[in-house]
Amino acid sequence: MTRSRGPEPALNDRQVVVTGLGVVAPSGVGTDAFWKAVLQGTAVLGPVSREGCTHLPLRVAGEVRGFDPAGLIENRFLVQTDRFTHFAMAAAELALEDAQLAKDPQAPFGIGVVTAAGSGGGEFGQGELQNLWGQGPHFVGPYQSIAWFYAASTGQISIRGGFQGPCGVLANDEAGGLDVFAHACRTIRHGTDAVVAGATEAPLAPYSVVCQLGYPELSLAAEPHRAYLPFTDDACGFSPAEGGAMFVVEEAGAAHRRGARVRAVVAGHAATFTGTAGWEASRQGLARAIQGALDEAGCAPHEVDVVFADALGVPSADQAEALAIADALGPHGAEVPVTAPKTGYGRAYSAASALDVATAVLALEHGLVPPTPNITEVRHDLDLVTGHARKLPLRTALVLSRGLMGCNSALVLRRGTDDRP
Repeated sequence: MTRSRGPEPALNDRQVVVTGLGVVAPSGVGTDAFWKAVLQGTAVLGPVSREGCTHLPLRVAGEVRGFDPAGLIENRFLVQTDRFTHFAMAAAELALEDAQLAKDPQAPFGIGVVTAAGSGGGEFGQGELQNLWGQGPHFVGPYQSIAWFYAASTGQISIRGGFQGPCGVLANDEAGGLDVFAHACRTIRHGTDAVVAGATEAPLAPYSVVCQLGYPELSLAAEPHRAYLPFTDDACGFSPAEGGAMFVVEEAGAAHRRGARVRAVVAGHAATFTGTAGWEASRQGLARAIQGALDEAGCAPHEVDVVFADALGVPSADQAEALAIADALGPHGAEVPVTAPKTGYGRAYSAASALDVATAVLALEHGLVPPTPNITEVRHDLDLVTGHARKLPLRTALVLSRGLMGCNSALVLRRGTDDRP
């Protein structure tokens, strides 16, 4: 859709809004299927079935089933990219359709791309390395040089869409799925009209799984309904997942001028780093990130209507997160509804927080807090939503993320409005 031009706000005053959303997740492809499953508390964690992984100690994960990338992506892109980029391109296409946004020939540099990734193209890379050692260098394809790389999704989305605006990639731990929004906001405030932003992961290939086995936080439980139980006495780590979410974020004035629906407002973000000394240290870092995000949003603690928790599933990490919420929100921390829908479909590394943002946008739109699947009793002083969705007049959502290497991030979203900023 061609953009109409008009008076531009000062760069520092450029409000950033979400106008498009695309999801590829174990619980559903597309926002409708994903939201229905999340709202019902559907648990789709199951036995690992990916080829080459079934004999490994990881028993339970969230796999994206029934995903046909050929239905959304041209073959010339498929043959040169890994599964994590297939997810990204498909989700980006869904987000662009949702936003009804396309490249404007009159403004070729008006749209940028930024993605986050932690595992990269492990499946593609492993296949090419097997060809190298099994058959020789002449059997290694030219796309090995790019398909494994963290930036592959950003590059391919940009090339496919003809988006010549600023592009970037974040490889900064699980928190990258939130930090892409800060990157996108900064890009927009520097003059770009729109950014395609998000995160996807495909860590369920043999080489990738073997690498993950070194994480003490990884759950090796064999029963899907017992494998990922954060904030409980039975917490034994997290179950990994694949998939992710992509978004179209725009300068609010430009979005309104072209008649786009504003699904949410990106109100505030902050990030900290506390290293790998122990999960106890994440309490202070996460609390500081929450406070910073609230400050940027101009949001008082009592204005937070729902918290989407990081929910690692490790007792010390869960305690640190509960205490961080209390530290940052004060008495409201024990009253505000907290949820972690990812316990039903798994924790997809940097894409986990991107999927949480997708869920938060949908929750704000529908006035419903989705439940935390498989959990009945909570050991921490949190109002964790379990069992069934909770209907509430939601205006502000706080999304939290921490990485295994010590990154902490918080994002504040406001409910979308058709009013001009």
